[in-house]
Amino acid sequence: MSDWTSLWYVWLILLLVFLLLLCGVSASCIKFCCRKKRLPVESFPRHPCDLAVIGIDSDSTAHSTVT
Repeated sequence: MSDWTSLWYVWLILLLVFLLLLCGVSASCIKFCCRKKRLPVESFPRHPCDLAVIGIDSDSTAHSTVT
């Protein structure tokens, strides 16, 4: 079995994996902290909507066809 210190490329790969994990965790923490401090923003601005109301009495033909 070879000595672990002579396998420098294994240590290099482990170091790179550790650095990638560290960058991912720190980026997630920064994103979480920035989202927490920001004010909530509406994704769609509210526009006033028009509402049409049509009155139907009980004697109309439209009411009798619906019921």
